[in-house]
Amino acid sequence: MIKFLDLEKINSRFRDEIDSRIKTILDKGWYLQGEENEIFAQNFAKFCGTKYCIGVANGLDAINLIIRAYGFKEGDEIIVPSNTYIATILAISENGCKPVLVEPDINTYNINPDLIEEKITPKTKAIMVVHLYGQAVKMDKVWEIAKKYNLKVIEDSAQAHGAGVNVGGKLKRVGNLSDASAFSFYPGKNLGCMGDGGCVTTNDEELFKKVKAIANYGSDRKYHHIYKGVNSRLDEIQAAVLDVKLKYLDEDNKKRREISKYYIENIKNDKIILPLSHSELDSEAFQHSHVWHVFAVRTDNRDEFQKYLADNGIQTIIHYPTPPHKQEAYREWNHLSYPISEEIHRTIISIPISPVMTDEEVKKVVEVVNGYK
Repeated sequence: MIKFLDLEKINSRFRDEIDSRIKTILDKGWYLQGEENEIFAQNFAKFCGTKYCIGVANGLDAINLIIRAYGFKEGDEIIVPSNTYIATILAISENGCKPVLVEPDINTYNINPDLIEEKITPKTKAIMVVHLYGQAVKMDKVWEIAKKYNLKVIEDSAQAHGAGVNVGGKLKRVGNLSDASAFSFYPGKNLGCMGDGGCVTTNDEELFKKVKAIANYGSDRKYHHIYKGVNSRLDEIQAAVLDVKLKYLDEDNKKRREISKYYIENIKNDKIILPLSHSELDSEAFQHSHVWHVFAVRTDNRDEFQKYLADNGIQTIIHYPTPPHKQEAYREWNHLSYPISEEIHRTIISIPISPVMTDEEVKKVVEVVNGYK
């Protein structure tokens, strides 16, 4: 069986370095808010191109903390894509704000900037974009609208570590394309730890200080609490693991791009809709904009296709079978129709892609997919 994602194989490449860093932590006996967190935060901020990074417990907390730190009020509206993992929307609801769903572009699966402005009301406070599946959202139109209506821009970068856009001939990465960005370091991410973890990146010093305090029981210094905070901290071991793996992230993303290029050039099956055309694949912008967290294709008979792949030794995952507005948790939305999102969620399926796949495995996936009738 070709695994969808072989985490043991991915992490074993770094075992000696990780073991050494963990031994240092054990020798110090310091497990929270120590040197490893500071080192990783500085290095990840530098990687993203931001001034600040705060390690937190997970990606959902990262989004939650950004919204909370901005002090949005009950009933304030935040625009968010209708095609996303539910965590993006849960954070908005958790803060008493109203998620306002906007349909995606069927070709990129990301929010369609052309549909944002019509959803803005006097209660709108922010636009939250999601760089879904590892592809950076085209931010020019988003920022144009945000400036016009004085809105905050928030990134959910949980799936797009290292992706970016070309600005003035230079790469500007996700995490630095907004007022504040949330990352997840869930083990399966392009940059994943060995447990749960997340962070917030920003260039806003005031927001940085506020998020850092709220995440630490609302404390700006020991036993002094200025906010009614929470406990959301990245532990020292996870910070060390992430710092080791960060050095190899660009190289791993390059391998993912190579695999995606091979898939797009060689999968030739009329029943399978690929994520990008060949011409787009060769463009300079594409080389930076997508880090292929998953390689998602679409097909009308998804269940049949998934069974066929499994029968032929290919493991797959569906990202995601049910759109947020059709989830029981948001039953008040169940009557609503977002046809583009519904079409994506009905037909989407992710085939294996990872930096540790062998050439033989990649070729086998193509061969099996092309054999589907």
